[in-house]
Amino acid sequence: MKYLRVLFLLGVFFQMPLAVIGQMKVDVEYRPRFEYRDGYKELLPDDASPSILASQRFRMSVSYTADGIRLKIIPQDIRTWGDEQISSSTGVFGDEASFDLFEGYAELRVWDKSWISVGRQQLSYDNQRLLSGRNWNQHGLAYDAVVFKTETGGWNIHAGSSWNSLSATTSGNTYPSDRIKSLNFLWIKRSFGENLDFSFNHIASGVTETDSTDAMNFRQTSGIYAQFSDGTLSVKGNFYYQYGKNRNGTDVDAFLLDADASLKLGRFSPGLGFSYLSGNDNTNSNNDKLFDVLYGARHRFFGHMDYFRNMASHTGGGGLSDWYGYLGYKVSDKVFLKNTTHFFSLAETNQNTPKSKSLGMENEVELKYKFNDWGSLKAGWLFYVPTDSFRQLQGVTNERFPNFAFVELTLSPNLL
Repeated sequence: MKYLRVLFLLGVFFQMPLAVIGQMKVDVEYRPRFEYRDGYKELLPDDASPSILASQRFRMSVSYTADGIRLKIIPQDIRTWGDEQISSSTGVFGDEASFDLFEGYAELRVWDKSWISVGRQQLSYDNQRLLSGRNWNQHGLAYDAVVFKTETGGWNIHAGSSWNSLSATTSGNTYPSDRIKSLNFLWIKRSFGENLDFSFNHIASGVTETDSTDAMNFRQTSGIYAQFSDGTLSVKGNFYYQYGKNRNGTDVDAFLLDADASLKLGRFSPGLGFSYLSGNDNTNSNNDKLFDVLYGARHRFFGHMDYFRNMASHTGGGGLSDWYGYLGYKVSDKVFLKNTTHFFSLAETNQNTPKSKSLGMENEVELKYKFNDWGSLKAGWLFYVPTDSFRQLQGVTNERFPNFAFVELTLSPNLL
């Protein structure tokens, strides 16, 4: 039924007058990815077998612009090859479980350079540390929200709010306590010349205390992001402080610090970086010192092996420190090679963590070939060298050599 609806909408679109079609834009993205997982996301015991799989994402983006209004709709189909649920001994006939609406929203102009955006939309700001579209994940991440956007006197200001419900109930406001019930944010950005950008971000994220109660606690996050680039030197960083209450009503006192610097030296681009996410220690403090990255990007930070996605469980609540270095090499105008090395350790130790902070080293080799404006091919091989502390956190003592390889094709032509 969902496919029929999309075909109907496309049929209506192609019957529109040329004057209307001229104000529309249609883009397509097809992204298959082939993966070899032998320790990706979690260590595998030495008697386990690696996983080999293929997945794909297909999106069609249709946008319309007229005086005072912008509309955008992006249906998408996400699937792992072979996951069809409707099948028999004579064939595989597919399913509808993977078809969904990624984005669908309207923007209405309130006054000059001021808009209100309503609907399902991506919220992606700065380096995507706290709010992200999570592009590595084939599904991506979008939000049902209302966002006010304005530009005035060189300032770019966004203020948004989201209120989530599992269904159209007639009473109560319960919601899964591991998901954000109410998301509210303010983002203010200012550029100083052509080289320096500075932004302030505040997020009030509310969660219910339990899955069956309405009572909510709000975690407050405030901080800054800055970026400088002059063509040769690039420096960026952020600092965020969290306060308010966690899900259980405990006072929050946590912070996150990131810093990154890189150079362009001919074909080479070396860089260094540091990330520190605070955690809980053994001082029996009444405060929760573990920083929550909310709906920020996971794959982009703390290594592409994706071992540290949920800090409460993956670090025992101890937080994380990551020193890393990288070296990029421009093979040609179309080919870029990059190697990145991470050194991980716990920020703090507590009763739920190992005594030693050292967690190990991760190395990533990735190659990107951009063969056309609408197409690219990316491949990578990654491996991890764990310590005994990391094995203890993972609950594995004798692991297979942790490594991960992938090949990803992205085709994104413009149709109209």
